[in-house]
Amino acid sequence: MTRFLVVLTDVRPPDGVGRDERTSPERRRQVVGANSREAADRIAGAFMALGMVRAGRQRVKVIAVGRRPRHPVF
Repeated sequence: MTRFLVVLTDVRPPDGVGRDERTSPERRRQVVGANSREAADRIAGAFMALGMVRAGRQRVKVIAVGRRPRHPVF
């Protein structure tokens, strides 16, 4: 099972160089974890209803962060 993060970030103004999220990520406003894609999509939908997102000043990202083991390892 894959875990997901729903991230609400501020949108950076364009700097002309391009965007590389690994070296200079956007500032995070809220991070929420979800156990399924459906749950992550519902949370993202709620974030997308926010005025700052609708105005283009913030953005919502859904990120798959890895797989959880199906069976416990002893």
